[in-house]
Amino acid sequence: MADTAPRTTIRAGRRAQASFGSRPSSGTRHPLVATAMVLPLATLLVVVFGGWDAVVTQASSVGVMLGR
Repeated sequence: MADTAPRTTIRAGRRAQASFGSRPSSGTRHPLVATAMVLPLATLLVVVFGGWDAVVTQASSVGVMLGR
């Protein structure tokens, strides 16, 4: 009976994927969907780091450290 658990898990995963729909085979998203996904994180970064100037300064220093 122990061998039925993996099959049940696979079937449940397939049902969940079918109910949510599958992504396009190319793996691309609509630009508005991508923007909606990124905006909350961008807002959080602005609040945590104190504004765009601080974010730009941090990104610039990381770029310098990486040699770009």
